[in-house]
Amino acid sequence: MHNRKRIFTKKKIITLVSILTISTISYALAYRYLIERVEAQVTDNNTTTIVSTNSTTTNSSTSNETNTTSSSSTTKESSEAKYDDWSYKSDGIEISIKKNTKGSGADKITYYVADVKVKDSSYLHSAFAKNEYGRNILETTSDIADNNGAILAINGDYYGFRSDGVLIRNGKLYRNEPARTSAALYSNGIMKTFEEKEISSEELLKNGVIDTLSFGPVLIKDGNIVDNSGKIVVDTNFGNRSIEDANPRTGIGMIEPNHFVFIVVDGRSEESRGMTLSEFAETFKELGCTEAYNLDGGGSSTMYFMGRVVNNPLGENKERKISDILYVK
Repeated sequence: MHNRKRIFTKKKIITLVSILTISTISYALAYRYLIERVEAQVTDNNTTTIVSTNSTTTNSSTSNETNTTSSSSTTKESSEAKYDDWSYKSDGIEISIKKNTKGSGADKITYYVADVKVKDSSYLHSAFAKNEYGRNILETTSDIADNNGAILAINGDYYGFRSDGVLIRNGKLYRNEPARTSAALYSNGIMKTFEEKEISSEELLKNGVIDTLSFGPVLIKDGNIVDNSGKIVVDTNFGNRSIEDANPRTGIGMIEPNHFVFIVVDGRSEESRGMTLSEFAETFKELGCTEAYNLDGGGSSTMYFMGRVVNNPLGENKERKISDILYVK
């Protein structure tokens, strides 16, 4: 009798421990990948409220003054612009988008190229989902673009999925955990790639870096295609994910200062198989890019222009929610 009680008690303890273990693991996973955690709120391109410390970093202008200036600038841009479904032209921005197809049947590839010329770097921006920095804060590319008055936008590097990388956005440092090769957009209109572990964030900011993109890999550097075989590091939480095969893709390239190329490739559908990294690099090279960098792809790959999604995400016309975008305004 006593033995049976002891066995029963032991089973209860084992069951309870198992339940607690599973609950702990489930919560840890939810906290890491599902629960929204806001660390900073961005009220405009120059004002950031750090939620965790209740401190605010601002420029000399008040928020109302900054927003009024931004609104005025947008109105002026719109009133002077000429545009249609595939192009936009004003004094400061020139955009031309082209849908391209090659191959047929199971080998068909559909991709979209946006040729972007801006007067200076003030027309190229980045934005967080909900204008908040943190973990698991998500919106679709088109929602983020709409909320920021974007003319053209592509998905960014999905910074919220990772805990590492050097993250500078609109001239402010949000994360400083060097891990991989990143791309930097400078105030003088150039784009360069750099090793996060070899240059400090302070030096990047001092040199005029406005935005960094921490995903990869590098596709073109100094005019040459980069061989990434076997050395891709994207997410150290999961090791090297399988991104070398044909997939939907998003990338940014630079032809010359203030002249950029955004490319979004559809994939995983009957209309498009996607591109391999080598094919993606070759595409940027053919367009004359001297620098090019791979961004978050797969279901995230989205191009937005003048209020509509240009491409067909995953062949379903359904956008995935993401952390951030690059946009022109």
